[in-house]
Formats: sequence, C-alpha cells, structure tokens
Amino acid sequence: MTGTTARPESTESEPIPLPPLARPAVRIALAVGIGAVALLVRYLMLHWQSLDFGYFLHRWYRTIEHKGGFRALKDTGFADYNVPYLYLLAALTYLPGSALVGIKAISIAFDLLQAFFVFRIVALRYPRRDAWQPFAAALLSLLLPTVAVNSGWWAQADAIYTSFVLGAVYFVLTRHPWWACTMLGLALAFKLQTVFVFPFLLVMLVTRRVLWRSLLAVPAVFLALDVPAFLVGADPGKLLTVYTRQADSYAQKLALDAPSVYQFVKTPADPHQVEAMRGTGVLIAGAVVCALMALALFSRTGRRALRSGAARPTLTQNQVLLTALSSAITVPFLLPAMHDRYFYLADVLSLVAAFYLPRRLWFVPILVQTASFASYLPFLRPKTYASMLAEEYQWSTPVWQLVAASMGVAAVAVLVVTALEYRHRSTGQGPLGPVRSSDDAPREPEPQLLSS
Repeated sequence: MTGTTARPESTESEPIPLPPLARPAVRIALAVGIGAVALLVRYLMLHWQSLDFGYFLHRWYRTIEHKGGFRALKDTGFADYNVPYLYLLAALTYLPGSALVGIKAISIAFDLLQAFFVFRIVALRYPRRDAWQPFAAALLSLLLPTVAVNSGWWAQADAIYTSFVLGAVYFVLTRHPWWACTMLGLALAFKLQTVFVFPFLLVMLVTRRVLWRSLLAVPAVFLALDVPAFLVGADPGKLLTVYTRQADSYAQKLALDAPSVYQFVKTPADPHQVEAMRGTGVLIAGAVVCALMALALFSRTGRRALRSGAARPTLTQNQVLLTALSSAITVPFLLPAMHDRYFYLADVLSLVAAFYLPRRLWFVPILVQTASFASYLPFLRPKTYASMLAEEYQWSTPVWQLVAASMGVAAVAVLVVTALEYRHRSTGQGPLGPVRSSDDAPREPEPQLLSS
C-alpha cells in the first residue's frame, strides 16, 4: 500500500483589500470631517469683533458699499490694502448677510485652501495611499491657534497670501515653475509679506529648480490683478505704489509687537539713530540671505545644479522645503518694523517641515507657535485703540524678550538643520527629485492595493 500526500486545493490569488485610509469613501469622509471641525472652531468665534474689523475692515466695507460696489475702487485711498482684497470686499457688498460674517468667511475659505496645500505637500513626503500624515498635517494646520484666531476672531487675511505661497512651494516641489511663480504673483498681489520668501525664490532660481523665464509670471499676475481697478478709473500710480505707502507707515518703529530680535533693542529717541538701526537690520537680513544662497550654491547638490550641461536641478525636497522655512522665519526675525502677524507663514511652514523631518524638527512648530501666538495676545485683549496705545495690555520687556527668544531658538534650529541638509548628498532620484535624507525613516515599498 502506497501512501499519498494530500495536496492543498489550488486557489487563485485574491486581491489585497484596501486599508481603510486608502479607500476613497473613507478619505473623502475624513476630509469632510476635518473641514467640519475647522468650521466649528471658527463658528464659535464668529460673533467677536476685533479692533481691526471695527477700525479698518468694516469702514472699508461701508465705504465701498456707499460708493457703489466695484465703482468705489476708482479711488482706493480709503484703504491701505492692495486692490485684489478690495475686490473681495466689493463682491461682498452685493451679497446678503453681515459684513462681519462675510469678511471672516473670506479668510476661512482660504484657511481651507491653505490646509489643502499642506495636505498635498506632506503627501509628497508620505505618498502611500493609506498614509495618515497628510490628513494629520491638514487638521493641525487648521487648528493652530494663530491660524484659527487670525480668521475666526481677528478677521485678518493672512491665510490668503500664505495659501498661495504654499501653492508655490508645492509647485516647486513638483517641478512646475510657471505655476509656482504664478502663485507667488497672486500672493504678492494680496500681501507685501510675500517678500519674506523671496530669498527662497532666489535660491530656487540660481540652483535651477525654478526657471528664470518663469519669473515673468510674478509681475504679470500682479499687474493683471490691477486691471479691473484701472478700468473703473483708479490711478495707476497709486495702484503700483500701495506697498511703498505701507512701508512708510511705521518708519520710526523697530518692532511692532513682533517676536523679533528688536525686542532686545531699546528704540532710541533720536529719529536718525532709529533710521540707522533700521538700515543695519536690513543689511544683516541681506547678509543672512546671501549666506543662505551661498550655502545652496556651494553644497554638493547646488554644485551639481550649476555644473555645465546639468540636465535637471538636483535639490532635494527636504532642501527645498527647509529653504522656504528658513526664509519665512529668518527674514521677519531680522527685519525692523515687523508686526505680530508677520510670522504667520512660518507658523504653517514649520508644521509642514516637522512632518518632513520629525526627529529633528518636532519642537520647532511648538516654539514658533508659542512665540507667534503670544505676540497676538496684547492686540486681542484691549477693547479700544486708546487702551492698546497706552500699553495697558502690553507684555513687560522681560516677557517680550522671552517670547522673542523662543522664536530666535526656532530660527537658529531651522538654519542649522538646513545647513546640515545641504551638506548631505542626495540618496536617490525619484520622479519628483530626491526626497530622502539621513534623518528620514526608511520607507517600506508600497504594496499593490486592489479594490474588490
């Protein structure tokens, strides 16, 4: 009698079921849930009126309303914002509802756009369809105290230019230079604070991550957005010099409730000394920008980008993102006459960078957020401008210095990590460029996911 060996029944390979986060319905539900949480947080603050709303935004809205909507933009002297934001206020005058809700709704809408670009940038770092990090980054970006308060309570519009700057960073990372410069043009048209990332743009240009000819999109978009105001009769000179007038508004100040290096400097009584100190601050900021450019140019990846006949730029995604963050945090920290909200872009970019390099930068968004939000509080607390100007609600000098030190430590940490990242030789070249560094956790290969 011969023994027989039992054979297992042959079965066809079954498709691997999708993990929960990889399923489209789950991802859509999660995105909707994140948006709902963000809107709920802002809804709880919707009825509050800030000083900026009462003294500026509401007055601008009423002026536009009384002068016939878009026709009011024939003379924009009633406001110190550029006309793209005034277009949005003019559009509100044709819609039902209160000015307070409408103005805040504009900012909240851009909070969501901002979170979208945060999601897309972090998704480049974690490309698996079941990755949780992009969703976490988007949610946290909406719940950052400075972000939520900026739109939901303060009715400010910093999310507008920040959304477009994040869009520019995303398009640089994905190698779409024309779209990147278009986004920067949109950002600059809404806020002068976009200049904080011009050092980043210069580094991308000299290392060939962004094409020089694509730079034409920045002034083209800026000027194109002036055309509607010009058509209703606005003075072209005033349209083109709006930011010059803004810069002259605080000529005798070194720091305006900003956690900058000037919290450690006593403003002299002599206006000439103030002007000299302001000039010195600009020169120091320029020197740091030049050092950042030199760091990029003389790094291994930078030299490869400048080498004759280089087929494509070689900056890694980490280097691109860290350069943007270094620019956004260092420039306002060193420039004089900065406001409390001028670190808003650094608030968001530091969060994104922490997801890219969690082991080295996890603490940076905590320091940045602490300093940035602490600088908000003196302005949010007073009930009148008189009480604010009387400094009844101001921090004491030691507290301001502690707040500024927090931002300074964050800035130094970012610069050190950026320098180390530029020294690192890229480890691979993917479809979007090299993305890994010595600090990155190794990635597992993404399995083939099939839907049933």
